[in-house]
Amino acid sequence: MLYLFVGLKLPIVALGLIVWWAVRQEPEPGETEGGDGGQRTRPHAPPSLPRPPRRGPHGDPAPLPPPRTRKVTARARQLDR
Repeated sequence: MLYLFVGLKLPIVALGLIVWWAVRQEPEPGETEGGDGGQRTRPHAPPSLPRPPRRGPHGDPAPLPPPRTRKVTARARQLDR
């Protein structure tokens, strides 16, 4: 039981200490303030969606739709009493 009460809490405490250390970390002197924040100079254009389907090298036609099915209405069973 001691293992369950203490041993399993140690990774949580270690994670808390690592996060606390990272938050309190001072920036390195070589880092410059400002900059572009990591953005590229020219943003990419958004992709055109949806992408057309691939039909093969000879322009195969679109596949046929599946056959239609009729709805089946279930009837309630009548219990013989």
